[in-house]
Amino acid sequence: MNPAPEFSAAGLTLALPKGRIFEEAIDLLSRAGLPLYLPQKSRALRFDMNGVQVLELRNQDVPVYVDLGVADAGVVGKDVLAESGRSVYEPVDLKFSACRLSLIREVGAAGPLGRVASKYPRLTREYLAQRGLSAEVIKLSGNIELACLTGLADAVVDLVQTGSTLAANNLEERDVVMHSTARLVVNRTALKLKREMLRPLIARLRELTEEGNGI
Repeated sequence: MNPAPEFSAAGLTLALPKGRIFEEAIDLLSRAGLPLYLPQKSRALRFDMNGVQVLELRNQDVPVYVDLGVADAGVVGKDVLAESGRSVYEPVDLKFSACRLSLIREVGAAGPLGRVASKYPRLTREYLAQRGLSAEVIKLSGNIELACLTGLADAVVDLVQTGSTLAANNLEERDVVMHSTARLVVNRTALKLKREMLRPLIARLRELTEEGNGI
């Protein structure tokens, strides 16, 4: 593979989510030509990496920072991006952190869906509406599967990767709401004002992820 192209990225601000995606994003973006590195463990939330400002955020906050122009670009899961409803440019599927958002019920459950719990109320309502279902949607944070096990909800909509948690709790996937991977997102104004930085970055990321669409 050809070496990363040389282009100036000084003055670019990136929003990256905490955790594993942060590490994978740093690795891919550095291979794309940005002068990034994994910082030492600290309580810092903002890093100056050779002129590139990196903001370490909660996953759900990345689309907000990019949409409102505090960050020029960022990396976020497609599930979080779709739930946010934010109007950001999404030029590259980065093809890591793959998972699926699924409708989950207890094994053998057959009753109607009166109440559905999820961290993704927007996507859950859209999914139910498309199927003509009028279940109540309640938003929860963390241990969503417990809502099924305690009778709080008839079903949940949550992320699934391996399915091991479901199997251990007598739960099963009934339907896939959407598939998700990490995406590069870009502020639409920044794409015009900082095109000399962002266009080469997008092109290089497309090469690295075998993305062939034009912009």
